Amino acid sequence: MSTKATNDAAKAFKALHIPGTPLVLANVWDATSARTIASLPECKALATASFAVALANGTEDTKLDLDTHLVALRDIAAVARSAGKPLTVDLQDGYGDRLEEGVRAVIDLGVVGINLEDSDQATAAMIDEGAAVARVRRALVAAADCGVPDFVVNARADSRLRGGSLDESIRRGKLYLAAGATTVYVLGGSPIKEDIEKLVEAFDGRVNTGLQLPQPSSLVKPLTTRELGELGIARVSVGPQIYNSVIKTLKEAAGTIFGESDA
Repeated sequence: MSTKATNDAAKAFKALHIPGTPLVLANVWDATSARTIASLPECKALATASFAVALANGTEDTKLDLDTHLVALRDIAAVARSAGKPLTVDLQDGYGDRLEEGVRAVIDLGVVGINLEDSDQATAAMIDEGAAVARVRRALVAAADCGVPDFVVNARADSRLRGGSLDESIRRGKLYLAAGATTVYVLGGSPIKEDIEKLVEAFDGRVNTGLQLPQPSSLVKPLTTRELGELGIARVSVGPQIYNSVIKTLKEAAGTIFGESDA
């Protein structure tokens, strides 16, 4: 894919982030999941979940190195190109000094955006605020140097996830948006209406929220995609939840087979 075509796809992908009419992403982890999700008429773009990509490639999220990650992304990117869907990838914490290398490598695959965390993948410690802001800029400069100035950065604000406050995540998130991020994804706790309203107000709707899939054993009904959209967010994703559901179904089906063979 030419850089012009990649930037055109990035521009189209960025335009899908509309507060109140959110882009919905059902995160994938390999070619089969990507092909299946891409075939759905409601699918407007593809996105990966690094946690699921890592498990599908025989490792753990904290141990998924850049080289292994890039190999895993090749088949997914090929599916995205074939389906004509923009692809954004979860690049974790950007792999430190290899951030620019990683951005260039995924753009070579036709990728139009990344998730970028502000906590260290290996230690779970928060990255220094100044360095975290600089990393958003570094990713965008690297993309622009590759001819993709409309590259989309979904900046993760992990303070709450790492034991801090929602207000701290909001403060950091505002800095990431000012540095050029398209949206901010605040992790930590199940998304509740009051928190999302606070994020929408703070970020002018430029919010990525995780959709919680319903659990039969849960007494709490999670917010639906429609309800999240009504709150004014711009992007919805599910992380590794679909992968987890597939593995559960696989285990149950195999268990049924083994049970029948014992009969």
